[in-house]
Amino acid sequence: MEPLEALFWQKDLRVAGLDEAGRGAWAGPIVVGAVVLPPGHYPFRDSKLLTPKARSRLAEEVKRLALAWALGVAEVEEVDGLGVLKATLLAAERALRALSPAPQALVTDYLALSTPLPFLAPPKAEEKSPSVAAASILAKVHRDALMEELDRLYPGYGFARHKGYGTEEHQRALHALGPSPIHRRRFAPVAQAPLRFSEGEGEGEGVA
Repeated sequence: MEPLEALFWQKDLRVAGLDEAGRGAWAGPIVVGAVVLPPGHYPFRDSKLLTPKARSRLAEEVKRLALAWALGVAEVEEVDGLGVLKATLLAAERALRALSPAPQALVTDYLALSTPLPFLAPPKAEEKSPSVAAASILAKVHRDALMEELDRLYPGYGFARHKGYGTEEHQRALHALGPSPIHRRRFAPVAQAPLRFSEGEGEGEGVA
């Protein structure tokens, strides 16, 4: 099966694939990756299907092979202020603006951008597009590293393990500690958690 990009590659267009990481998390930023690959065949797969070690290895391969790559971030305050969809679009716009050379066409994972460029945005594009899969790998690796750093700043929540997503461990920590400054207050589990966190206690013991 031909990749989604083939339609644009046949017209000698530079195609950027875009994908996000962290959209459904309760805490932390949203990160969007953007990758322009030359026409070809690639081993890149949806980042969710890869082990952390494989993701890290392939992220370096993406950077080596790409004509251009970039990352865009929407911080927690922007997610709360704009909502998840608009914050994701903002991060995508930031990633696109950072690409050099600029793309001439786009493929995204069901993310309809406001752009004059020709684009495709089917669901599960990361399964049909190496550029989108590559973007998902870069976004996931970068966001995971951010969440591991935030785990050191806000211990006890388990951010290094669950990366801010809604797990039982995360739910227990929220009820024990209250939301931290990097939690998304729009999300119901966070909004309903007791307010116990104090920024002055960021180096506390946390919970097991």
